[in-house]
Amino acid sequence: MEKLRAGVIGLGYMGRNHARIYADMDNVELCAVCDTDKTALGKISRRYHAIPYANYTEMLENEKLDVVSIALPTDLHKEAAIEAMKKGISVLLEKPIASNTKDAKEIVEFANANKAKMMIGHVERFNPAVIELKKMIDAGKLGKVYKIEAYRCGPFPTRISDVGVVVDLAVHDLDVINYLVGLKIERMHAETERRIHPKHEDLLTALLKLHSNIVVSLNIDWLTPTKIRELRVTGEKGMFVANYLTQDIYFYENNMYAGRFDYAETALGVTEGNMTKFMIAKKEPLLAEIESFINYVAKGAKPPVSIEDALRALEVAELLVSDGKNNKGC
Repeated sequence: MEKLRAGVIGLGYMGRNHARIYADMDNVELCAVCDTDKTALGKISRRYHAIPYANYTEMLENEKLDVVSIALPTDLHKEAAIEAMKKGISVLLEKPIASNTKDAKEIVEFANANKAKMMIGHVERFNPAVIELKKMIDAGKLGKVYKIEAYRCGPFPTRISDVGVVVDLAVHDLDVINYLVGLKIERMHAETERRIHPKHEDLLTALLKLHSNIVVSLNIDWLTPTKIRELRVTGEKGMFVANYLTQDIYFYENNMYAGRFDYAETALGVTEGNMTKFMIAKKEPLLAEIESFINYVAKGAKPPVSIEDALRALEVAELLVSDGKNNKGC
């Protein structure tokens, strides 16, 4: 089988990693890279022997690519994605799908109308810890789910100026929650603050009540001096804690359920039981994501995250931003 010809638009942190992975794949040839930063462009193009472009329109016109990763600032996603799709190129678009739902819907509508192959880079869907957690929840290992707590905190990334922490970071957890239990929301309350970001919020604390009576808390910020990526899911039988960074899962057992066989019964109480650490085969999530994208393009295998999923995560993120603005008081 001939190698797929790949390009990367945008050589920031994520774009550089897309280029690295394409260059290492047996069934892909990294042909071209694009960035307006001459230093980054020269460094990456030389490292991977790819043709450098400062203008992605020229790259898309000249290179006859099969696939392209777009890792531009979020407010540039729509224009670049639609231009690539017009050329018949399959697109891997970094999350979030767009900076606002209006642009996102136009991207989705264009992709569907033109039967274009497009995937949004919600990389946490490919985290082995998240995949294993989904299997355990679906298998009833937790029983009825009561609560989900997301912690996604860390230092301020000065490279991000076009959107705030909700659209940039919280969409990760919103998409994961949608994957695990669905994201039909009955009500929400959000508090947002801007402490150091020049334009947008850099802190979110929010409560959501889902249709299934699951309570969700989101703790997201760019103000914490250490990187935290953790998801806690509490239910009848105990609590799962998934660490995105180490790809480890811990289960804290509700001892009132230990040894019981009729899990249809309602929990009679909660006491501390055993803690179990699950051994999970680790894998770079971005590599798994790009492999899924290439399989989608080459073999038609549908990716686990749809463009509609990405749109839903952004829709809820926008609602949180709006609610946060409305809760500033007098």
